[in-house]
Amino acid sequence: MNQPLAYVHPGAKIAKNVVIEPFTTIHNNVVIGEGTWIGSNVTIMEGARIGKNCNIFPGAVISGIPQDLKYNDEDTTVEIGDNVTIRECVTINRGTTDKMKTVIGNNCLIMAYCHVAHDCIVGDNCIFSNNTTLAGHITIGDNVVLAGMVAVHQFCSVGNHAFVTGGTLVRKDVPPYVKAAREPISYVGINSVGLRRRGFSTEKIREVQDIYRILYQGKHNNSQAAAVIEAEMEATPERDEILQFIKNSKRGIMKGYFKTN
Repeated sequence: MNQPLAYVHPGAKIAKNVVIEPFTTIHNNVVIGEGTWIGSNVTIMEGARIGKNCNIFPGAVISGIPQDLKYNDEDTTVEIGDNVTIRECVTINRGTTDKMKTVIGNNCLIMAYCHVAHDCIVGDNCIFSNNTTLAGHITIGDNVVLAGMVAVHQFCSVGNHAFVTGGTLVRKDVPPYVKAAREPISYVGINSVGLRRRGFSTEKIREVQDIYRILYQGKHNNSQAAAVIEAEMEATPERDEILQFIKNSKRGIMKGYFKTN
């Protein structure tokens, strides 16, 4: 770790086998776990908590102060899990008084030029492709894929195992297990490819499809559809997760896709 061309504040807590490349700056009140590699020209600011075996590429800025005019120098953090790869020029801002932290889960890949704003909570095994942007106070579930140049509105939620196609503007909540696309953002099917890759059975995928047929292809509003799903579909963890997501949605879930002439 003894890289004479990097600056590491004496108050930073760095595991012994962390590699820090030249021209990187690590501020006070930073913790970095074992096996992590920090590339050249990375800036890690106060409040960063970085796990084990992470890779952070040149130009990244971790734990910068929030781009929020209400922020008043509160003692907040960025918490990054284990086995996370953060590519070139990614920016991740620390939290505000809302959650006091911004969180990235384990085994995530955040590609070049992505931005994760204050108070975002990101689950495990997520992939954000190049130039994807998360505004503040966003919740992303586990195993979520956001393709290139996706922009997510503040306070939105994206459910587990969802896939959002490139260039999509996410202004509504995206339920679990689905594919989202088009403008305005719409349901375009379930994420069957991703679910198969993660070991979901054909029967389980069919169950999820049946739930979303009721929600998006039946002649019901969301409350009516949820009541039908609860009454007619067998209780399973997936069914209950979808119903809970709909119930808890604050911005409202995205609509189904209807063709127009």
